[in-house]
Amino acid sequence: MTAATLHTRFGPVSLREVGGRIVALDWHAAAGEATDLQAEGLRQLAEYLDGQRQVFDLPLDWGQGLHERVRRAMAAIPFGETRTYGEISAMVDAPAQAVGQACGANPIPLIIPCHRVLGARGLGGFSAPGGVETKVALLRHEGAAGLLI
Repeated sequence: MTAATLHTRFGPVSLREVGGRIVALDWHAAAGEATDLQAEGLRQLAEYLDGQRQVFDLPLDWGQGLHERVRRAMAAIPFGETRTYGEISAMVDAPAQAVGQACGANPIPLIIPCHRVLGARGLGGFSAPGGVETKVALLRHEGAAGLLI
């Protein structure tokens, strides 16, 4: 793979890396050639979207403090399962509203699966083009148990 962009049914995505770690997934095309790490990340994303991968194996920038704890909790949610903001809140010992804000600030969606985090009475938001509709499509792709949509 030579391009730094993966064209998906959700539109183009690209990965940014700093210091040998993925720091962001962008919902747009990138110019130029992919680094080895970006190419591997895009390959794993393609496998995920093709139904051939459930877990990513990439060096990531997890952030710090609450953001790191929330991102690691999201990454621990198994493929096809969901958690609520309240459940993540209990796991990281932080208010649900702060967890929601940390989820919304996730710079590496899909790979750190913030789409697997739901509100107690609804879907919550999602940063991708298409917003909640894309979140629902990803959850359906994973066959999320108990998804009532």
